[in-house]
Amino acid sequence: MPSAPAAQGAPAPAAPTAAAIKAAIAARARALGFDAVGFADADVGEGPGRALAAWLAEGMAGDMDWMARTARRRAAPRALWPVVETVIALGLNYGPPRDPLALLEHRARGNISVYARGRDYHKTVKTRLKALARFIAETFGAEVKVFVDTAPVMEKPAAARAGIGWRGKHTNLVSRDFGSWLLLGEVFTTLVLPPDPPGEDRCGRCRACLDVCPTGAFPAPYRLDARRCIAYLTIEHQGHIAPEFRAPIGNRVFGCDDCLAVCPWNKFARATREADLLPRAELTAPRLADLAALDEAAFGRVFAGTPVRRLGRARLLRNVLIAIGNAGEAGLVPTARARLADPSPLVRAMAVWALSRLLDADAFARLRATYAAAEPDAAVRGEWEAGPGAFSL
Repeated sequence: MPSAPAAQGAPAPAAPTAAAIKAAIAARARALGFDAVGFADADVGEGPGRALAAWLAEGMAGDMDWMARTARRRAAPRALWPVVETVIALGLNYGPPRDPLALLEHRARGNISVYARGRDYHKTVKTRLKALARFIAETFGAEVKVFVDTAPVMEKPAAARAGIGWRGKHTNLVSRDFGSWLLLGEVFTTLVLPPDPPGEDRCGRCRACLDVCPTGAFPAPYRLDARRCIAYLTIEHQGHIAPEFRAPIGNRVFGCDDCLAVCPWNKFARATREADLLPRAELTAPRLADLAALDEAAFGRVFAGTPVRRLGRARLLRNVLIAIGNAGEAGLVPTARARLADPSPLVRAMAVWALSRLLDADAFARLRATYAAAEPDAAVRGEWEAGPGAFSL
């Protein structure tokens, strides 16, 4: 039987309301595995840009030159993409299964920041952001762009404006549901959607995150001096780490979780169930001796697909040798001594420093007589000249 003709003059389906669009996007985001979603107006005014410019002018970015190069685009969403109307902020829980600070007591083991113990989260987050953006474009005919923290987006302020948390005194995002353990990403869209209420600051008088910092990286609440931050020093900093920071680094070989881990709001957090974010056994408490023995090929194999891979072998071993110097274990002397002939001056310098902490003055002097005169690098020679105890706190 032929089908009946469509009724003439039938009204077209009503367009979805902005509230219905938001609900559909939030539902799809959660179906894709995001744990938090919020919506913010793309118009942020001049305040964030001025605050960023002042922070950069004080030199607090250290040698992260890319922060200054991208400051104009980073200042506001529309400086990055002029047609954006709404910023959709997404959060993915990466809560650790146990207290990450407990490993600090195991001084012959390396402490890798929680987010870097599994698969590189950028790939996980970006894959889901693209799926959500595709849904928005196909369903609502809007333009979209996606960003993770490798793009010049001030993601923590964006997430706070979108109501999925607030900026804590440690400058990271804090959530009532996930504590300080959210990975962030954004979808920019041309859809005009009503914003969610911004996150309310619930830090109160608490200053646990400020007081726990081993290097005093917070000159004031809500202000971070990256030049003193262990995460910056062990990950972003390209050169030799200043002597004053070496002992406080302890056994932290990649990043630092202290200010995140002590946040009282973590009492509401829960361990992640994301397979990509679960810690790999070999990255949870690796032996310093094993890390120090890695050549380039072994480094690539061990850290393939993880955030640590981007650090490079030389800077990782720089950090590992600082940890060896802080371990106070004579059994690590052969490990440090083996790195005195390393191709990288970053590694050789910290091998000398480690030995200056592990050996008595006579034993160190004998090594200096063997190695110092032939050392081509001035910084490494400086470590030989400083000798035992010069940098102890």
